[in-house]
Amino acid sequence: MAAQPLTDWDSGLCDCFEDANTCCYGFWCCPCLACTVSERFGENRCLPLCDICSPAIFAACGIPLFVPPAVLSLRAAIRNRYGIKGSICRDFAVSCFCEWCSWCQMHRELKHHKKNQPIIVNVQPPPMMMAPGPTNVGFVSQPGVVMVHPY
Repeated sequence: MAAQPLTDWDSGLCDCFEDANTCCYGFWCCPCLACTVSERFGENRCLPLCDICSPAIFAACGIPLFVPPAVLSLRAAIRNRYGIKGSICRDFAVSCFCEWCSWCQMHRELKHHKKNQPIIVNVQPPPMMMAPGPTNVGFVSQPGVVMVHPY
């Protein structure tokens, strides 16, 4: 099976006017937007707090921290999952210098993939259920309801 070709992000880094709701949300409450993106991607909702708390903690220990770890790791993971062109160096630069624009772009990307997600319907009939006891004739009329013939 051939690998899928890499694609571009659904929207550009500074395409705020493409989805004004996301950018207004990000502008008024950036930590809330970051937590929402993290949760929608399947990570812990509190992961972005690392970006807020870790610079202060590391600075208190004398270690300068310039890269926000949550935005960098989530950006690389989203890019990897959806086959988006890019590199870890570019993710690094975007995470350092355009952190909130990156959160908005990731939010728009997740909305795009959720909207275009196929719906899978299972059309198999439910399995036949047999009633316990001496009777061995039965059929399922509804899931969880067994009809038994007394003969």
